[in-house]
Amino acid sequence: MYFMTYEYLKYEFTPEGGKLSLLATITAGGFAGIANWLVGMPPDILKSRLQTAPEGTYKSGIREVFVKLMKNEGPTALYKGVVPVMLRAFPANAACFMGFEICMKFLNWLAPDL
Repeated sequence: MYFMTYEYLKYEFTPEGGKLSLLATITAGGFAGIANWLVGMPPDILKSRLQTAPEGTYKSGIREVFVKLMKNEGPTALYKGVVPVMLRAFPANAACFMGFEICMKFLNWLAPDL
């Protein structure tokens, strides 16, 4: 999801025959991070609940965590804390992909035939 979203947005933001701009890189990276967390947050919530529960609370594992969470809190519990996660996701992933693209440009300049 992460790299697929980034590559798709990068493609969409690059003008035909042109180069990818810094703003396009930042935007594509930020939205890739958001897409990644929208998909990855529910399993992360379940994993965290399982890890932080006292030993023996969930004898049958992650499935029991899911069933109890749905029964007691409903599906919105899978996205508890979504606002701070998304506020962090955009700048953190934008910076990550910006660094990646800058490094790739430098490495291609340093060794263009590799």
